[in-house]
Amino acid sequence: MAPVDRTALLELLDIQGDDARECAALLSTPANDHVLAAMAALRTRLGTFTAQPASVEGCTETDWIEALLRFAPAAAEYQRSLGIPAELTAAALADMGLQLRINRRVHGRFGLDTWGWLTLHMAGNMFRLGRLQYHLVRSEGGEPPAPDGEWITGLHIPEDGGLSPAAVDESLAFARAFLGRHFPDKPVRFATCDSWMLDPYLSERLPDSNIAAFARRFTVHRCSDAASDAVYFTFRTRDMANLAQLPRETSLQRVVLERIDDGGTWQLGHGYLELPAAQ
Repeated sequence: MAPVDRTALLELLDIQGDDARECAALLSTPANDHVLAAMAALRTRLGTFTAQPASVEGCTETDWIEALLRFAPAAAEYQRSLGIPAELTAAALADMGLQLRINRRVHGRFGLDTWGWLTLHMAGNMFRLGRLQYHLVRSEGGEPPAPDGEWITGLHIPEDGGLSPAAVDESLAFARAFLGRHFPDKPVRFATCDSWMLDPYLSERLPDSNIAAFARRFTVHRCSDAASDAVYFTFRTRDMANLAQLPRETSLQRVVLERIDDGGTWQLGHGYLELPAAQ
């Protein structure tokens, strides 16, 4: 196994502060058998277009953090082989640093409870294009908007910024051009999104918000219960027993909590939009 340049790796993944020190410690000793097994699983998925997280029996959260760290250079090299600019690869892989920071905020410790999400990045087909993330997959399950087997892109919303219409327009146009340039054999017409932000209740209550403007771009074809999602992504906690202690300083915070106070349940909206025409 090639030695890892820790400084360059931590910079690539945007890992900072205490998280950087903890990650450096993981890399300071040889990888154990579980870490090696996790890396082998990631290697088999590199260059595939999977929608499912990796899984290896017996691997702990810490094992997965180390495996992701050690495998990241291979994911970066794969994207380089596709002609993807280094700054876009770095933008995508920086999600690991962001997720580590979120974990520390939520749990007060080093960790990565979203490690499964990061295994999708390591397949090499998760892209941060401006404000949004895009994940190239095949449509399956018979759900709108595309028949089974057609290429689509999952659209994801990182927490590190607003959703101004201009920023979203720019990102969607960027995605259309990027995917067409780097994956011409995988034509994409539609982007799908599964998010509590697409719950119609939110747009009804905050019709003039950027979130509502974002949601209106999508055709929502169904909703499913996701009782804690709105609380988690607004407050970064899944503790549903102590909601009275959460702040109600913004209109969004108030709407999220008042719906629950009134006996309602937040839902996940499953929607799609057509990408803008190529320029």
